[in-house]
Amino acid sequence: MTDQEAWQPISREALQGEVSGGVGRMSPEQRRLWDAVSITPEKWQQEPYGKEGGGFWVVALLGPNVVWYNDIEEGFNCSRYSNYGTIDEYGCNQDELEWAIQALLNLIMTGQNAGSFGPPESLALPS
Repeated sequence: MTDQEAWQPISREALQGEVSGGVGRMSPEQRRLWDAVSITPEKWQQEPYGKEGGGFWVVALLGPNVVWYNDIEEGFNCSRYSNYGTIDEYGCNQDELEWAIQALLNLIMTGQNAGSFGPPESLALPS
């Protein structure tokens, strides 16, 4: 990979485009929840995957849960946090924003977390 092809973190402006698109596709129920939990995007830390881009953009908070944009995998995720400013769990779901908000709605309605794809795992090749 050349310097010109190197990964760059998403800008606030590009993130706003992703958010606006997701909000536009939300159902009325999703939109009501979004209006209640959305925040001005903030960069939060996540070890070790968030280091390179200076953190990940968090766009919503609900109790101990955050909705954040994984610009490495290019999708939104729902994860837990214990300390404000630090995402506890890495996710690489590549979800649209409205899907992540639906996961929060499902959590409210059922008490069940739908789960997410975790960090990459090394491949153990047979010898």
